[in-house]
Amino acid sequence: MFDKILIANRGEIACRIIRSARKMGIGTVAVFSEADRTALHVEMADEAVCIGPAASSQSYLAIDKIVAACREAGARAVHPGFGFLAENGDFVEALEAAGIVFIGPPAGALRAMGDKIESKRLAEKAGVNTVPGHMELIADEDEAAKISAKIGYPVMIKASAGGGGKGMRIARDDAGAREGFTSARNEARASFGDERIFIEKFIEQPRHIEIQVMADGHGNIIHLGERECSIQRRHQKVIEESPSPLLDAETRAAMGAQAVALARAVDYRSAGTVEFIADADKNFYFLEMNTRIQVEHPVTELVTGLDIVEWMIRAAAGEALPLKQADVKMTGWALEARVYAEDPLRNFMPSIGRLARYREPAAGPGLRIDSGVVEGSEISMHYDPMIAKVVTHGATRGAAIAQMQTALDSFVIGGIKHNISFLAAVIAKDRFRDGRLTTEFIAEEFPDGFHMAEVPEATREALIAVAIFLQCRVAERSRMPVPDTWVARLDGESHARGVRPEDGGILVIDGTGDYLVQSDWRPGDSLFQGRIQDRPLCVQVERRGPAFRLRHGGAEVEIQVLRPRVAELAARMPVKAPPDLSRFLLSPMPGLLVKLEVEGGQEVKQGEVLAVVEAMKMENILRAGRDGIVAKLHAKAGDSLAVDQTILEFE
Repeated sequence: MFDKILIANRGEIACRIIRSARKMGIGTVAVFSEADRTALHVEMADEAVCIGPAASSQSYLAIDKIVAACREAGARAVHPGFGFLAENGDFVEALEAAGIVFIGPPAGALRAMGDKIESKRLAEKAGVNTVPGHMELIADEDEAAKISAKIGYPVMIKASAGGGGKGMRIARDDAGAREGFTSARNEARASFGDERIFIEKFIEQPRHIEIQVMADGHGNIIHLGERECSIQRRHQKVIEESPSPLLDAETRAAMGAQAVALARAVDYRSAGTVEFIADADKNFYFLEMNTRIQVEHPVTELVTGLDIVEWMIRAAAGEALPLKQADVKMTGWALEARVYAEDPLRNFMPSIGRLARYREPAAGPGLRIDSGVVEGSEISMHYDPMIAKVVTHGATRGAAIAQMQTALDSFVIGGIKHNISFLAAVIAKDRFRDGRLTTEFIAEEFPDGFHMAEVPEATREALIAVAIFLQCRVAERSRMPVPDTWVARLDGESHARGVRPEDGGILVIDGTGDYLVQSDWRPGDSLFQGRIQDRPLCVQVERRGPAFRLRHGGAEVEIQVLRPRVAELAARMPVKAPPDLSRFLLSPMPGLLVKLEVEGGQEVKQGEVLAVVEAMKMENILRAGRDGIVAKLHAKAGDSLAVDQTILEFE
């Protein structure tokens, strides 16, 4: 067994690997860019080596620097995590040449499965079901349109070396195929240094289901069941679960057998994932093989009780798998929700900055948090925007969902925008709870984009009672008399409520349904954890001037709690109209202005492409919201943009 390993990654996956290595008694070496000097994975590791500037191309993607760090620290093996160099055959060979073990599959398997065109050919040869498509190289956007039309729309345009949702576009007509080909190729070139593109038929109402495989160096290959990853946005997974609500034992066995056959065909070793697209009738087709550990591996660990990272390390050290296929048991249900630094109310644009407040729900039975940050950590524009993964486990799917809802309500993040309210809204949907999932779930359930969930009347009344309770505690803290009547102002309406102390809490009286609120909440706490009518309730609390902003179950309300006379005067205050910004194209995120498609004085039509902004390794196309004439350009290609910075203005 290795005495010391280096983790060639950052963030939560680096922390995750360190935990398993520590449990095994193995020393760890972290690598870090200058931007990550104070990162959590650096603090957790036994040793740390700086490998260069913030740009990943000069640090985490620099093979020579990783190898040099291994030599400097005396690490005998490298775990790559996911992303960066995890699926890079050149990296594996460079390590082998230096006498260092790669904790992952052989370079040949990486190259075969990392090339989506070659992997599909190998899958067909191994007897794995595949999706119809064009696997040859495509010269330009015109050829892409011709091929797409021949296959039949809709089609999926994909980067051969792609992953993580990058370099992928759905096209439903020739214009979409041309535009999708160009954008996918640009993203592929920037993210993977490989601009090859292929096209395949897009399966309508698809479900994304993947099989976790594990192989050692002794010819033993097994699968650990499936994960359903259909809840996606821009082809990036958002919520995953195991098992899948779709599969039965027969389909699971057939899918698992094909995944094992493919792994065997490429002489696979270590952990890997074979991804499939399935339709409503449980027909399934090979999508790709990820030759690394997956972001969503914790759900498999919770239902099987196995440590996949530990298995990877042991396989790399030459040990045989301790289990046979018949020994693998799946117990209960697990869900994973990815917490991202992004603004769901602004089309999920990335959010960067410092975590001014960060409080994870307390991990315990049925709840696991995988994160790589602490309060005060910086969310950088240079790397992936994922903050943490919330993973729950229960005896049933319903129990796992309930646990997830409580965990999301208990997760406090301040200083940046985040997607927790969106995650809570997704799992609150009846369609999600019924298990009626497809990869179009988010687009179909939120057709006009995400807006804060409408608050059910019972929840609204409970939140009003909570806000009044909070204001009573604030008044008591200030040694001010607490009146027997408060007025809660919400959405322009006033709600008068009586109050009186009772049973160690406060009884909020509205005449139709009284609410006994009990909690040890104190002014300044960011979380209300208490009981209403003897039912547990968790609410996130943020003070916004004279108001409380409360978040619960995917809903957000802002409530002012005022004395009756103050409320009467507040109702007479004029409302200031927001400024008219419709003449300006503003950058919706911090990022790099890759391209400007228009010039001053140019006439544009609604929907026409105006600019392309790259942020967190993704290209974002900005289009005209109306017809108009460009009056002035305020930025140029190559500029670094701040959020809401003006790019251009119209006449």
